[in-house]
Amino acid sequence: MNPKNIARRLALAGLLAFAASGPALAQSYPNKTIKIIVGYSPGGAVDIIARAIAEQLQAGLGQTVIVENKPGGGTNIANKALIDSPADGYTLMLAANALAANVSLYQPAPYDLGRDITPVAQVGRVPVVLAANAQTPIASVRDLINQLKAKPESITYGSPGNGATPHLAIELFAHAAGVQFTHVPYKGGAQAMNDVIAGHIQTVAVNALEVLPHTRTGKLKVLAALSEKRSPIYPDAPTIAESGFPGFEASVWYGLIGPRNLPQPVVARLHQEVQKALAVPAVRERLSGAGGEVMPGPSTQFARLLDSEKQRYEKLIRAARITPD
Repeated sequence: MNPKNIARRLALAGLLAFAASGPALAQSYPNKTIKIIVGYSPGGAVDIIARAIAEQLQAGLGQTVIVENKPGGGTNIANKALIDSPADGYTLMLAANALAANVSLYQPAPYDLGRDITPVAQVGRVPVVLAANAQTPIASVRDLINQLKAKPESITYGSPGNGATPHLAIELFAHAAGVQFTHVPYKGGAQAMNDVIAGHIQTVAVNALEVLPHTRTGKLKVLAALSEKRSPIYPDAPTIAESGFPGFEASVWYGLIGPRNLPQPVVARLHQEVQKALAVPAVRERLSGAGGEVMPGPSTQFARLLDSEKQRYEKLIRAARITPD
Protein backbone atom coordinates (compact mmCIF):
# COMPACT_ATOMS: atom_id res chain seq x y z
CA MET A 1 0.00 0.00 0.00
CA ASN A 2 1.12 3.54 -0.77
CA PRO A 3 2.82 5.07 2.34
CA LYS A 4 0.75 8.22 1.93
CA ASN A 5 -2.47 6.18 2.02
CA ILE A 6 -1.26 4.38 5.16
CA ALA A 7 -0.57 7.74 6.82
CA ARG A 8 -4.01 9.04 5.87
CA ARG A 9 -5.73 5.94 7.26
CA LEU A 10 -3.79 6.15 10.51
CA ALA A 11 -4.66 9.84 10.86
CA LEU A 12 -8.34 9.10 10.17
CA ALA A 13 -8.33 6.27 12.68
CA GLY A 14 -6.84 8.60 15.27
CA LEU A 15 -9.50 11.24 14.66
CA LEU A 16 -12.30 8.66 14.87
CA ALA A 17 -10.87 7.30 18.11
CA PHE A 18 -10.66 10.82 19.57
CA ALA A 19 -14.25 11.57 18.54
CA ALA A 20 -15.48 8.30 20.03
CA SER A 21 -13.66 8.98 23.27
CA GLY A 22 -15.65 12.18 23.93
CA PRO A 23 -18.89 10.56 25.20
CA ALA A 24 -16.99 7.91 27.15
CA LEU A 25 -14.80 10.53 28.79
CA ALA A 26 -17.82 12.63 29.69
CA GLN A 27 -19.54 9.64 31.34
CA SER A 28 -16.51 8.79 33.47
CA TYR A 29 -15.41 12.38 34.16
CA PRO A 30 -14.21 13.11 36.72
CA ASN A 31 -12.68 10.08 38.39
CA LYS A 32 -9.56 11.61 39.97
CA THR A 33 -8.19 14.83 41.45
CA ILE A 34 -8.62 18.03 39.43
CA LYS A 35 -5.98 20.77 39.55
CA ILE A 36 -6.63 24.49 39.06
CA ILE A 37 -3.44 26.40 38.24
CA VAL A 38 -3.08 30.01 39.42
CA GLY A 39 -0.34 32.19 37.93
CA TYR A 40 0.01 34.29 41.07
CA SER A 41 1.22 33.84 44.64
CA PRO A 42 -1.11 32.60 47.40
CA GLY A 43 -3.24 35.22 49.11
CA GLY A 44 -3.94 37.46 46.13
CA ALA A 45 -7.32 38.08 44.53
CA VAL A 46 -6.94 35.37 41.85
CA ASP A 47 -5.84 32.82 44.44
CA ILE A 48 -8.72 33.68 46.80
CA ILE A 49 -11.30 33.37 44.03
CA ALA A 50 -9.75 30.15 42.68
CA ARG A 51 -10.01 28.53 46.11
CA ALA A 52 -13.64 29.59 46.48
CA ILE A 53 -14.48 28.07 43.09
CA ALA A 54 -12.42 24.94 43.80
CA GLU A 55 -14.36 24.33 47.01
CA GLN A 56 -17.68 24.41 45.17
CA LEU A 57 -16.46 22.36 42.21
CA GLN A 58 -15.24 19.70 44.60
CA ALA A 59 -18.71 19.40 46.10
CA GLY A 60 -20.42 19.37 42.70
CA LEU A 61 -18.03 17.02 40.90
CA GLY A 62 -17.45 14.63 43.79
CA GLN A 63 -13.68 14.71 43.39
CA THR A 64 -10.85 16.56 45.13
CA VAL A 65 -10.08 19.91 43.49
CA ILE A 66 -6.76 21.50 44.42
CA VAL A 67 -5.23 24.90 43.63
CA GLU A 68 -1.59 24.99 42.50
CA ASN A 69 0.20 28.35 42.49
CA LYS A 70 2.75 28.88 39.70
CA PRO A 71 3.74 32.56 39.88
CA GLY A 72 6.33 34.16 37.63
CA GLY A 73 6.92 35.22 34.05
CA GLY A 74 3.89 37.49 34.01
CA THR A 75 1.74 34.30 34.39
CA ASN A 76 3.45 32.71 31.37
CA ILE A 77 4.87 29.92 33.55
CA ALA A 78 1.35 28.98 34.58
CA ASN A 79 0.04 29.42 31.04
CA LYS A 80 2.67 27.04 29.67
CA ALA A 81 1.88 24.45 32.35
CA LEU A 82 -1.75 24.52 31.30
CA ILE A 83 -1.09 24.46 27.55
CA ASP A 84 1.30 21.50 27.92
CA SER A 85 -1.18 19.48 30.00
CA PRO A 86 -3.41 16.69 28.63
CA ALA A 87 -6.80 17.79 27.30
CA ASP A 88 -8.72 15.63 29.76
CA GLY A 89 -10.26 18.15 32.16
CA TYR A 90 -7.96 17.36 35.09
CA THR A 91 -5.73 20.41 34.66
CA LEU A 92 -7.47 23.77 34.48
CA MET A 93 -6.48 27.36 35.18
CA LEU A 94 -8.13 30.39 36.69
CA ALA A 95 -6.89 33.13 34.37
CA ALA A 96 -7.11 36.92 34.44
CA ASN A 97 -6.42 39.76 32.00
CA ALA A 98 -2.77 38.81 31.51
CA LEU A 99 -3.94 35.83 29.47
CA ALA A 100 -5.22 38.19 26.75
CA ALA A 101 -2.49 40.83 27.11
CA ASN A 102 0.57 38.57 27.03
CA VAL A 103 0.20 37.58 23.39
CA SER A 104 0.98 41.20 22.50
CA LEU A 105 3.14 42.12 25.47
CA TYR A 106 5.71 39.34 24.93
CA GLN A 107 7.41 38.79 21.59
CA PRO A 108 7.45 36.30 20.11
CA ALA A 109 3.98 35.54 21.44
CA PRO A 110 4.21 32.78 24.06
CA TYR A 111 1.02 31.13 22.81
CA ASP A 112 -1.91 31.54 20.43
CA LEU A 113 -4.96 32.53 22.44
CA GLY A 114 -7.46 31.15 19.93
CA ARG A 115 -5.58 27.90 19.31
CA ASP A 116 -4.00 26.91 22.62
CA ILE A 117 -6.73 27.33 25.23
CA THR A 118 -10.37 26.33 25.70
CA PRO A 119 -12.62 28.90 27.41
CA VAL A 120 -14.81 27.20 30.02
CA ALA A 121 -16.54 29.92 32.04
CA GLN A 122 -16.18 33.52 33.06
CA VAL A 123 -16.23 33.76 36.83
CA GLY A 124 -16.27 37.43 37.80
CA ARG A 125 -14.49 40.74 37.81
CA VAL A 126 -12.92 43.15 40.29
CA PRO A 127 -12.30 46.81 39.44
CA VAL A 128 -8.91 48.44 39.25
CA VAL A 129 -8.81 51.43 41.59
CA LEU A 130 -6.67 54.55 41.54
CA ALA A 131 -5.60 55.47 45.08
CA ALA A 132 -3.52 58.23 46.66
CA ASN A 133 -1.94 59.06 49.99
CA ALA A 134 -4.74 60.03 52.36
CA GLN A 135 -2.99 63.35 53.13
CA THR A 136 -2.58 64.49 49.51
CA PRO A 137 -4.52 67.56 48.41
CA ILE A 138 -5.58 65.63 45.29
CA ALA A 139 -9.19 64.81 46.06
CA SER A 140 -10.59 63.57 42.77
CA VAL A 141 -9.88 62.37 39.26
CA ARG A 142 -10.78 65.84 38.06
CA ASP A 143 -7.98 67.26 40.22
CA LEU A 144 -5.58 64.81 38.60
CA ILE A 145 -6.65 65.72 35.10
CA ASN A 146 -6.48 69.46 35.74
CA GLN A 147 -2.93 69.15 37.05
CA LEU A 148 -1.83 66.86 34.21
CA LYS A 149 -3.38 69.16 31.61
CA ALA A 150 -1.46 72.08 33.10
CA LYS A 151 1.75 70.12 33.55
CA PRO A 152 1.98 66.79 31.66
CA GLU A 153 3.66 63.87 33.43
CA SER A 154 3.73 65.78 36.73
CA ILE A 155 1.85 63.06 38.61
CA THR A 156 3.43 59.67 39.22
CA TYR A 157 1.55 56.43 39.63
CA GLY A 158 2.87 53.07 40.72
CA SER A 159 1.68 49.71 39.44
CA PRO A 160 2.52 46.04 40.03
CA GLY A 161 4.73 46.13 36.92
CA ASN A 162 4.97 46.92 33.22
CA GLY A 163 2.13 45.19 31.42
CA ALA A 164 0.26 44.34 34.63
CA THR A 165 -3.50 44.83 34.41
CA PRO A 166 -3.53 48.02 36.55
CA HIS A 167 -0.78 49.52 34.39
CA LEU A 168 -2.72 48.81 31.22
CA ALA A 169 -5.93 50.11 32.83
CA ILE A 170 -4.39 53.48 33.72
CA GLU A 171 -2.83 53.78 30.27
CA LEU A 172 -6.27 53.20 28.76
CA PHE A 173 -7.71 55.87 31.03
CA ALA A 174 -4.89 58.32 30.25
CA HIS A 175 -5.50 57.80 26.55
CA ALA A 176 -9.24 58.45 27.01
CA ALA A 177 -8.55 61.57 29.10
CA GLY A 178 -5.83 62.90 26.82
CA VAL A 179 -3.28 63.19 29.62
CA GLN A 180 0.13 61.74 30.47
CA PHE A 181 1.10 60.29 33.83
CA THR A 182 4.59 59.19 34.80
CA HIS A 183 4.49 55.44 35.34
CA VAL A 184 6.66 53.86 38.04
CA PRO A 185 6.59 50.03 37.74
CA TYR A 186 7.18 47.82 40.77
CA LYS A 187 7.59 44.10 41.36
CA GLY A 188 4.10 43.76 42.80
CA GLY A 189 1.44 46.05 44.22
CA ALA A 190 2.59 45.94 47.86
CA GLN A 191 5.78 47.92 47.29
CA ALA A 192 3.96 50.44 45.12
CA MET A 193 1.39 51.08 47.87
CA ASN A 194 4.13 51.39 50.50
CA ASP A 195 5.85 54.06 48.40
CA VAL A 196 2.62 56.04 48.06
CA ILE A 197 2.18 55.87 51.84
CA ALA A 198 5.80 57.01 52.28
CA GLY A 199 5.31 59.88 49.82
CA HIS A 200 7.80 58.66 47.20
CA ILE A 201 5.11 58.54 44.50
CA GLN A 202 1.71 60.24 44.39
CA THR A 203 -0.79 57.60 43.29
CA VAL A 204 -1.06 53.87 42.77
CA ALA A 205 -3.16 51.61 40.54
CA VAL A 206 -4.03 48.19 41.97
CA ASN A 207 -7.03 45.90 42.15
CA ALA A 208 -9.66 46.81 44.72
CA LEU A 209 -8.79 43.98 47.11
CA GLU A 210 -5.10 44.85 47.47
CA VAL A 211 -5.64 48.44 48.58
CA LEU A 212 -8.35 47.60 51.13
CA PRO A 213 -6.11 47.12 54.22
CA HIS A 214 -4.55 50.56 53.68
CA THR A 215 -7.87 52.34 53.22
CA ARG A 216 -9.13 50.75 56.42
CA THR A 217 -6.15 52.13 58.35
CA GLY A 218 -6.63 55.57 56.78
CA LYS A 219 -3.29 55.63 54.97
CA LEU A 220 -4.69 55.60 51.42
CA LYS A 221 -7.82 56.96 49.81
CA VAL A 222 -9.48 55.70 46.63
CA LEU A 223 -9.92 58.47 44.07
CA ALA A 224 -11.92 56.34 41.63
CA ALA A 225 -12.86 52.83 40.68
CA LEU A 226 -12.28 52.06 37.01
CA SER A 227 -15.56 50.17 36.76
CA GLU A 228 -19.07 50.59 35.39
CA LYS A 229 -20.61 50.87 38.84
CA ARG A 230 -19.37 51.64 42.33
CA SER A 231 -17.41 48.99 44.17
CA PRO A 232 -19.25 47.40 47.11
CA ILE A 233 -16.17 47.83 49.30
CA TYR A 234 -15.69 51.48 48.28
CA PRO A 235 -19.26 52.78 48.05
CA ASP A 236 -18.13 56.39 48.49
CA ALA A 237 -15.54 56.28 45.70
CA PRO A 238 -16.91 57.47 42.36
CA THR A 239 -16.50 55.39 39.24
CA ILE A 240 -14.38 56.71 36.41
CA ALA A 241 -17.64 57.20 34.46
CA GLU A 242 -19.00 59.42 37.24
CA SER A 243 -15.72 61.33 37.09
CA GLY A 244 -16.48 62.47 33.56
CA PHE A 245 -15.73 59.47 31.34
CA PRO A 246 -18.98 57.64 30.63
CA GLY A 247 -18.57 54.26 28.99
CA PHE A 248 -15.04 53.76 30.28
CA GLU A 249 -14.42 50.52 32.18
CA ALA A 250 -11.26 48.63 33.14
CA SER A 251 -11.62 45.71 35.49
CA VAL A 252 -9.63 42.65 36.40
CA TRP A 253 -11.70 39.73 35.11
CA TYR A 254 -11.35 36.07 36.01
CA GLY A 255 -12.26 32.96 34.07
CA LEU A 256 -11.74 29.21 34.06
CA ILE A 257 -9.89 27.81 31.06
CA GLY A 258 -8.51 24.47 29.89
CA PRO A 259 -5.91 23.43 27.31
CA ARG A 260 -6.72 23.16 23.62
CA ASN A 261 -9.08 20.42 22.41
CA LEU A 262 -10.80 19.99 25.77
CA PRO A 263 -13.73 17.68 24.90
CA GLN A 264 -17.02 19.55 24.65
CA PRO A 265 -18.86 17.23 27.07
CA VAL A 266 -16.20 17.97 29.70
CA VAL A 267 -16.43 21.71 29.00
CA ALA A 268 -20.20 21.51 29.40
CA ARG A 269 -19.95 19.67 32.72
CA LEU A 270 -17.38 22.09 34.12
CA HIS A 271 -19.35 25.08 32.89
CA GLN A 272 -22.49 23.75 34.55
CA GLU A 273 -20.71 23.33 37.87
CA VAL A 274 -19.15 26.81 37.69
CA GLN A 275 -22.60 28.32 37.13
CA LYS A 276 -23.85 26.46 40.19
CA ALA A 277 -20.87 27.71 42.19
CA LEU A 278 -21.52 31.31 41.19
CA ALA A 279 -25.07 31.02 42.52
CA VAL A 280 -23.86 29.99 46.01
CA PRO A 281 -24.16 32.94 48.44
CA ALA A 282 -20.77 32.15 50.03
CA VAL A 283 -19.03 32.45 46.64
CA ARG A 284 -20.82 35.69 45.84
CA GLU A 285 -19.84 37.06 49.23
CA ARG A 286 -16.23 35.97 48.73
CA LEU A 287 -16.04 37.85 45.42
CA SER A 288 -17.94 40.82 46.85
CA GLY A 289 -15.45 40.87 49.72
CA ALA A 290 -12.71 41.22 47.11
CA GLY A 291 -14.54 44.23 45.70
CA GLY A 292 -16.03 42.44 42.71
CA GLU A 293 -19.04 40.64 41.34
CA VAL A 294 -19.80 37.26 39.82
CA MET A 295 -20.26 37.07 36.06
CA PRO A 296 -22.24 33.97 35.06
CA GLY A 297 -22.82 33.26 31.39
CA PRO A 298 -22.20 30.81 28.54
CA SER A 299 -18.73 29.73 27.44
CA THR A 300 -19.25 31.63 24.19
CA GLN A 301 -19.61 34.86 26.17
CA PHE A 302 -16.23 34.25 27.80
CA ALA A 303 -14.67 33.44 24.42
CA ARG A 304 -15.93 36.75 23.04
CA LEU A 305 -14.48 38.59 26.04
CA LEU A 306 -11.06 37.00 25.47
CA ASP A 307 -11.10 37.99 21.81
CA SER A 308 -12.18 41.59 22.47
CA GLU A 309 -9.64 42.00 25.29
CA LYS A 310 -6.87 40.61 23.09
CA GLN A 311 -7.67 43.22 20.44
CA ARG A 312 -7.95 46.05 22.96
CA TYR A 313 -4.62 45.25 24.60
CA GLU A 314 -2.91 44.76 21.26
CA LYS A 315 -3.81 48.31 20.20
CA LEU A 316 -2.83 49.82 23.55
CA ILE A 317 0.49 47.97 23.86
CA ARG A 318 1.49 48.93 20.34
CA ALA A 319 0.42 52.58 20.70
CA ALA A 320 2.02 53.08 24.12
CA ARG A 321 5.05 50.90 23.30
CA ILE A 322 4.63 48.97 26.53
CA THR A 323 7.19 46.25 27.22
CA PRO A 324 7.34 43.68 30.04
CA ASP A 325 9.70 44.12 32.98
